[in-house]
Amino acid sequence: MDLSRSVITEDEDFVRFVADIKRATSIDLSLYKENQMRRRLTTLRLKHGFSSFGEYFAALMSEPRLRNEFLDRMTINVSEFWRNPNRWTVLADKFLPQMLKQSGRLNIWSAACSTGEEPYTLAMILDACGALERTSLLATDIDDGVLAKAKEGSYLERSLRDVPADFRAKYFTAEDGAFRISDKLKKAVRLQKQNLLKDEFATGFDLIVCRNVMIYFTEEAKHDLYGKFARALKPGGILFVGSTEQIFSPGQYGLETADTFFYRRA
Repeated sequence: MDLSRSVITEDEDFVRFVADIKRATSIDLSLYKENQMRRRLTTLRLKHGFSSFGEYFAALMSEPRLRNEFLDRMTINVSEFWRNPNRWTVLADKFLPQMLKQSGRLNIWSAACSTGEEPYTLAMILDACGALERTSLLATDIDDGVLAKAKEGSYLERSLRDVPADFRAKYFTAEDGAFRISDKLKKAVRLQKQNLLKDEFATGFDLIVCRNVMIYFTEEAKHDLYGKFARALKPGGILFVGSTEQIFSPGQYGLETADTFFYRRA
């Protein structure tokens, strides 16, 4: 048996799968870190008993359940309210007061929002400082399934572990073993489907929050995205990234470090 030929065939199978997915869905898997993505998708393919990525692709195109599972696995939908609480405190105590002083109305975007914990955290903080009614709050994700969960606004208790007690009492209602977000916050967040790697971005944002997703992309994809995010900000606007996503040489994107994991458009 020619083992080298077997390896090449498996590689070709995956390369063809990546091309087929891009053609059929406009999702470019080549912009994700290959080892992580391939390992994750191989596990998913074998779970369903497909011997090749070619077979798996055919099944994805014919079975919505498998497509939704594929998207969920690909986009790593792990989220919780107030993730890394000290960083949210910096946003609430330092940057939002500055923004409100400079602008009568805020334009904010939560990119790759997953199941909604991030934009709803933003909505709570904005409401607490009396700015929710004068804020346009957009939240986007590529996955229809997680957007549906965000619209539903029902969460398990583990997602609320870092929510301050007063916020928890004010904005959540216990219901059937879960906790439902208040209608006031749900109405304040505009949820929309978007492919960060393909779609054009709106502009004029005071704040863009994109946390814990860039780590899954290639360096080339991250470079392009940071440039797009910078151009989407107003001059002086803030990009808030995750705790493992420090931007080295932010000046190449027209950004400057404003605080740890916060970058300001120059």
